[in-house]
Amino acid sequence: MLLSLAIRDLVLIEALDLDFHGGLGVLTGETGAGKSILLDALGLAMGARADSGLVRQGADRALVIAGFDMAGHAAVTAVLAENDIAQEPGEPLLIRRQVRADGGSRAFVNDQPVSAGLLRDLGVQLVEIHGQHDDRGLINPRGHRDLLDSFGRCDVAGVAAAWRSWQAAERAFADANAAIDTALRDRDLLEHNLAELTAFMPQPGEEAELAGDRAAMQKGERLSGDIADLFATFEGSKGALAQLRGAARKLDRIAEEHPLLNEALEALDRSVIEADDAEAKLRAASEALTYDSVRLDEMERRLFDLRALARKHNVAGDALPDLLAQMQADWAALESGGANLSALDKARHAAKAAYVSAAEALSAARAKAGKALDSAVQGELIPLKLDAARFRTLVDPLDETRWGPSGMDHVEFLISTNPGSDFAPLMKIASGGELSRFILALKVALAEQGGAETMIFDEIDRGVGGAVASAIGERLARLARTTQLLVVTHSPQVAARGAHHLLIAKTSDGTVARTGVRLLDDADRKEEIARMLSGAEITPEARAQADRLLERV
Repeated sequence: MLLSLAIRDLVLIEALDLDFHGGLGVLTGETGAGKSILLDALGLAMGARADSGLVRQGADRALVIAGFDMAGHAAVTAVLAENDIAQEPGEPLLIRRQVRADGGSRAFVNDQPVSAGLLRDLGVQLVEIHGQHDDRGLINPRGHRDLLDSFGRCDVAGVAAAWRSWQAAERAFADANAAIDTALRDRDLLEHNLAELTAFMPQPGEEAELAGDRAAMQKGERLSGDIADLFATFEGSKGALAQLRGAARKLDRIAEEHPLLNEALEALDRSVIEADDAEAKLRAASEALTYDSVRLDEMERRLFDLRALARKHNVAGDALPDLLAQMQADWAALESGGANLSALDKARHAAKAAYVSAAEALSAARAKAGKALDSAVQGELIPLKLDAARFRTLVDPLDETRWGPSGMDHVEFLISTNPGSDFAPLMKIASGGELSRFILALKVALAEQGGAETMIFDEIDRGVGGAVASAIGERLARLARTTQLLVVTHSPQVAARGAHHLLIAKTSDGTVARTGVRLLDDADRKEEIARMLSGAEITPEARAQADRLLERV
């Protein structure tokens, strides 16, 4: 719901801050007062094209800030989340648009810079503006199918699921067919490569293991002489370890003769233990670095062959086992491809049949819902002085190339404004006033289906009065029970229905004209409706008639 609109230096508006409420709000004022400026301002916030001509003369830039209540607005919340825009719970959504006098513009959502395209995406969810030249909302046939489905409570979800299953089956068949075609084209090469890799049988992680063992053995070759010399130092009756042990035995016999001799024995015992440990580690290192020229040749040959195979197939060495598995799968698919392909072919035809069946049921439901909608809209046209008009919901089959998760139908709302004339799309209707009343009739018929939480009708009562204007006002009030509705009107019958009444007036000091807006209290509201009834001079009769209009609602 639109909560507020702040405008600075836009056309005739120098500074304006407006608060809005739920229900039906009416905006009135004399012709030329600037009612369209408010719609231009809101349009800017909703992503409309920025025009430097909107900047008030003498100002550097124009600014519009629109605030919206986000309670229960899941669609807008989803758009914000997709674009990483923070929205604090309970806080209003703030949309800000700047237009510079030199033609540039900037847009912000909650103070985060965004594109005008994102504002348009948000605007579709937040506000419907129905005016003389509006080409969105109900006029745009792209949304007609969803509106009809919602009105008729048609099962689109089941059709969408059937569509996904069918497309998955088609992809599985196409992938299998392509794999078989590729395998048949390269059968001889596949057979040769598979035999070569099977004979070699690469193992996961083998390249790194071979390279590590080879490097260790090469180190052993380089260190073998030094290790042999070290063993000679330790081993034998005259080796360092034997001499240490002999010295320990001699010292053990005399250690009790003096405390220092006992300490010397303890130190010598520790040396023997450390020397034992050093010999054990040396032996372990010798075993780990054992040089075996035959084994080294085998490892190098295996490693070189593995790397050659990897280069041949343009993969990493560690990917060879996966490549072998893929070749085995391709060969198996080639060997049993006919039977598998036949099963996949049957599956895709069955999936298509299931989709067609579900989509045909949806088409029948749409046709039924279309007739009900036609009847509902037709019932609203007569009180709106459109009794010669006819409304039709077109449900036509699409070419198979255009089938999709929403079914097999093209849906469009058509109208005929005069007896004997052909039906035509809503956007091609000649009269702007008739168009607005058609939209109102549609909105009333579709009232339970929801839409944007804020709707704006610009001069929906153009060219009508009396009973027709009363009928328009009654229907607007009915719509406003479930949504926020703002109406720019010249009709006192419509204005009298408003829960809130804003008066738009233009003033001038002789050099500069300014547009202002104020919320009317009950007394001022009565005066404004009387002015709308009588013109420039407000008569007692006009005030009495205004009283009757206000009492009637």
